[in-house]
Amino acid sequence: MFNLKPLLKWTYLKENNKSEKPVSILMVAIGGYGYYYLKTLFEEIPSEKVRLCGIVDLLPERSGFYSEIIRRRIPIFSRIEDFYKNGYSADLVVISSPIHFHIPQCITALKNGSNVLCEKPVGATVQDVDELIRIRDESGKWVMIGYQWSYSRAIQSLKRDIMKGLFGKPLRLKTLCLWSRNDAYYQRNDWAGKIKDAEGRLILDSPANNAMAHYVHNMFYILGEETHLSTQPDKVTAELYRANPIENYDTIACRIHTDKGTELLFYASHAVFTDKGPMFNFEFEDAVISYGELSEDIIASDRRGNKKNYGSPDADHQFLKLFNAIESVHNPKPVICGPEAARSHTLCINAIQKSVPDIESFPQSIIKRDEIKKRWWIKGLDVVLYNCYKDAILLNESVF
Repeated sequence: MFNLKPLLKWTYLKENNKSEKPVSILMVAIGGYGYYYLKTLFEEIPSEKVRLCGIVDLLPERSGFYSEIIRRRIPIFSRIEDFYKNGYSADLVVISSPIHFHIPQCITALKNGSNVLCEKPVGATVQDVDELIRIRDESGKWVMIGYQWSYSRAIQSLKRDIMKGLFGKPLRLKTLCLWSRNDAYYQRNDWAGKIKDAEGRLILDSPANNAMAHYVHNMFYILGEETHLSTQPDKVTAELYRANPIENYDTIACRIHTDKGTELLFYASHAVFTDKGPMFNFEFEDAVISYGELSEDIIASDRRGNKKNYGSPDADHQFLKLFNAIESVHNPKPVICGPEAARSHTLCINAIQKSVPDIESFPQSIIKRDEIKKRWWIKGLDVVLYNCYKDAILLNESVF
């Protein structure tokens, strides 16, 4: 989902007239989502505000911006360590590499005096997240995690009202996202759909830990008692399935109870015929907050019939997180989505994987093949998952 329209101008550029030196940026990984970071840096941010001082990528020539990188004489390295060993420095490191490289690269950047904007998820294990927090605190630098919804005006406004107790106690939050993915999605690299890499490092790539990670994180984040915190998972029950010939799961239904007693339900699949979502329905004592099914805006409806429209979490530029990071180099401000906020999602993913150590394949009798779109899908799964979402039940509690 790449919404690159500059719906929000970078107001910082208009408001800040100080003659500050450009923010030096090291871009780590320029394939996949990293391409869109580069596109934003090259096309939407004035050169007097940023200076791309280095690229880290094993195969930079595959990037659509490779010729531009060469034209600008931006140094290229295969490892982040090589950038620093060659005497370079960066105010900000933007990391868009595979999941299992996130935390090691964050730590290297911090130890070399750089601030960090790292893509979601923060890492593969909660132990690694805790180590990152420790190193960050020792470094005196900051780390932002790129869950773009968390930076949006809609989510920040909603979170403030929840923290104020405007809707009463949270009772049940549920989210559904069904996005079909084809063979090319799982063949685009050597880690998609993997639990571990060849060296045994955990990846835990899945819908819940990659494409739809935003929506799991969002449930934890909006319930956090402070802007920079998320609520914590306490108990997790998960059902994991696969239709694709992969190591990990492509379909999940899970029930989570937070440490405050709120029930969270999450449904996601890459093995559906028809896409649906993201959508959510958040039930509080005094209101229901919904998004994505009847409206593309977040709407809160209280028991007296009053409604409040928070707007769409996608209304802001998706790289508002990047703009915030660049601004924070010269004008430090509290990080609203750092490792502490992202930790709950990683802890939940770890619990999900441990709860189902052996991923179950769907029965062959219901696995269908679409040769036109080159994808596997499960007959009726989109309807069943949607009905589970409506009824707040898991797949094994349904008639599927």
